[in-house]
Amino acid sequence: MGLKITGERILVLGLGRSGRAATHLLLRSGAGKIIVNDNRKPNLLQEELGELAAFTQVKVVTGAHRIELLEDVSLIIKSPGINPRLPLLTEAKRRHIEIFSEVELAYHFCPAPIAAVTGTNGKTTTVALTGEMFRLQFPRVHIGGNIGFPLSEAVLDPAGADYMVAELSSFQLANIRDFRARIAAILNITADHLDYHGSMEEYIAAKRNILLTQQAGDWSILNWDDPLTREMVPYVQGNLLPFSRHVSSSPGVFIKDGTIQVNDGRMNYPICMAAEVRIPGGHNLENALAATAVSWAAGVEREKIASALRFFPGVPHRLEEVAEVQEIKFVNDSKGTNPEATLKAIKALQEPKILIAGGLNKGNDFYPLVQSLVEEGVKALILLGETAPILSEAAQVAGFRPVYNVSDLHAAVQQAFNLAQAGDTILLSPACASWDMFRDYEERGEVFRQEIMALRESCADEK
Repeated sequence: MGLKITGERILVLGLGRSGRAATHLLLRSGAGKIIVNDNRKPNLLQEELGELAAFTQVKVVTGAHRIELLEDVSLIIKSPGINPRLPLLTEAKRRHIEIFSEVELAYHFCPAPIAAVTGTNGKTTTVALTGEMFRLQFPRVHIGGNIGFPLSEAVLDPAGADYMVAELSSFQLANIRDFRARIAAILNITADHLDYHGSMEEYIAAKRNILLTQQAGDWSILNWDDPLTREMVPYVQGNLLPFSRHVSSSPGVFIKDGTIQVNDGRMNYPICMAAEVRIPGGHNLENALAATAVSWAAGVEREKIASALRFFPGVPHRLEEVAEVQEIKFVNDSKGTNPEATLKAIKALQEPKILIAGGLNKGNDFYPLVQSLVEEGVKALILLGETAPILSEAAQVAGFRPVYNVSDLHAAVQQAFNLAQAGDTILLSPACASWDMFRDYEERGEVFRQEIMALRESCADEK
């Protein structure tokens, strides 16, 4: 079922990168009139407004998301971050106006097969690693979605692609209808973004959408070690290829006798030793198995899968070792935006740790994380941002101390360094989103990196 674009009046909500990419794709596809609406003020959108100024079919409306924008609109393309309970969207549903995410729009103009990865944690690492494997096999591979660039931007590339590898969030998957991933992987499901979806059931339903649009002959890659992911089996439409760190299956991707192996339903094929996987941590071994499964399903040769596993160093802001200052190591895990991700980061580091955490509250329960800190070798907890009081209260209930509340990331780094001893690791893994203090997790990670570089220079000057 196609999307009717030619000559239509279409509303694009959000003038971020995905909104602009969707607008350009709509222009190329013959939309009659495009209304682009962003609630920011014009002085904050100078670059975006300049980019679209030459197109007479485009009208940009800034400020509020007003109901009158729906007049004669036949389709809405919604940016992922816009709250689904926005009154304008509620009214659009009442009027039976279709609401789609930018990835749904891109799908209708994408000639290349799509390998898509979703899950609460590990998406970015798995997609980046899968992309490395694919690039060793296919001449032209685009990586996009929630990482890299929007899928609509990739579709506009005149050179095309042999494969699209996409990271997809629950925000994006909540608004798909026909989007089809020839290979779809669900890495894990834990509570996250409940402030956005409204309930755990709705969050799970959004993730499940990635399976519902597949067809016979497609591949579904599921984490056999994650209970909620394993419950997705009844929704698999095509071939099931599970992965597991603990259980071997036929077919499946697993570790046996210390070796990563793939079973195709007939026999086992060794890929490489698990100890050879370069990215650190048990959770990253899980991500490596997922990437192996996706790549195997796509026909990537064993030797190329093994080569990527041995040499892929990881992604920025995910357990990224920034520097060592006076024998104290600093690790940037700004991508850790929920408690489960932070706990995985803590477990991946064996040395004593001081944890810097806190940020925007997404409705998560922090008590299980704080309860685990002592047994995982965390010496102190430094908190900032909107959730600092909530985390501090959870720590008090759990009996964890010491806890320090600070005003910003500069103060957090200084406090952590004053507490640390040689051999310790200072870990930024916030367990929260960044939007209360930063543009995104990348800016938060960059500020952390800058603070460490400044600290290292200051210590060098004192010698």
